[in-house]
Amino acid sequence: MDTLTLTRRAAILGAAASLGGCSALSSINAAATPLDTYDLSPAAGSGAGRRSGRTLLVAVPNAPASVTSDRIMVKPGAAAVTYLPDARWSDELPLLVQSLLVRSIAGTGRMGYVGPNEAGPVPDLALLSRIDAFHVEITGERVVAKVDISLTLLRDRDQSVIKTAIYGSEAAAVDDTPTAIVAAFQAILDGLLPEMASWAAAG
Repeated sequence: MDTLTLTRRAAILGAAASLGGCSALSSINAAATPLDTYDLSPAAGSGAGRRSGRTLLVAVPNAPASVTSDRIMVKPGAAAVTYLPDARWSDELPLLVQSLLVRSIAGTGRMGYVGPNEAGPVPDLALLSRIDAFHVEITGERVVAKVDISLTLLRDRDQSVIKTAIYGSEAAAVDDTPTAIVAAFQAILDGLLPEMASWAAAG
């Protein structure tokens, strides 16, 4: 492992160790430091299957406070939580995941309308979700991205549950740079989003 990688990993682990001792001044300085911003891309599910004019509302996912931000969460140990020091998501993670679900489901072309809960027609169906994991784990030399998302499809008129599902996967990053870590998350989503989109579009 080269010196740059060692330095970056030390920064990640050091950030976790110093969480309890950050001063107000260092917090202000950190907030003022511009961070590289990373986005994730949707992946449409299959267009095969029944098509309908039904409308689907996709709610903002529920998520633990530790991931309800635009920071990329890192777990260097079982109880420790920190964030990549020089990178962030393009939006708060629940809003980013909501957008990915909307675009992936709409991309199937199997529903009349798919949109967020802030706008759009009265829905026939509602998709609720919960982000149970969306972070990086560091184990020795390995840097592994992990995603777990639970879905619940409701009939909007009576709020009855139609079906539920849990999706999850992990992928190792080629190194511990933000670009490699984001690529690992994208690889996970390239596998999960088509499955989730096809599941939701099937109603």
